[in-house]
Amino acid sequence: MRSGLADGTATTVETVVTVNMVARLGGKQIHPVLATAQMIEWMEWAGRKLILPYLEESEDAVGYAIDIVHVAPTLVGESFSTTAVFRSRQGTRIITDVVARNCRGIIGHGVFTQVLVEKKTLADRILNIQHQSRTGLQHNLDDQTTKEAGSESK
Repeated sequence: MRSGLADGTATTVETVVTVNMVARLGGKQIHPVLATAQMIEWMEWAGRKLILPYLEESEDAVGYAIDIVHVAPTLVGESFSTTAVFRSRQGTRIITDVVARNCRGIIGHGVFTQVLVEKKTLADRILNIQHQSRTGLQHNLDDQTTKEAGSESK
């Protein structure tokens, strides 16, 4: 990681709540206000945007932990912002305080931690998981085909 990311360095992102961002569970709207998961997505984006200028060419970062409290609603059509403030670095962990605000005040706050990783290591790991997933899927399909063939011969 490049030097220069100092305590208190901050980045803010802003958006407007759309109907696609309201609270839904199981595909059904629960409340016509900003979903907690959507607020967290924007908190993560602020945290990511904060560290992007400091990543080395060979580095990336992944979300590791998030501890958030959602304390107030934001209506469709209202804007809100999320700010990430650099708190500390502990080895490969980058810890940021995050806060979300709308026109009425704070709507959420907490801590977002990212982990620095080598791009190649991350890409290799993803490829390995994809391969395992495809291989596992093929084994499941083969098992199903064998079971179906066995039931047809009875």
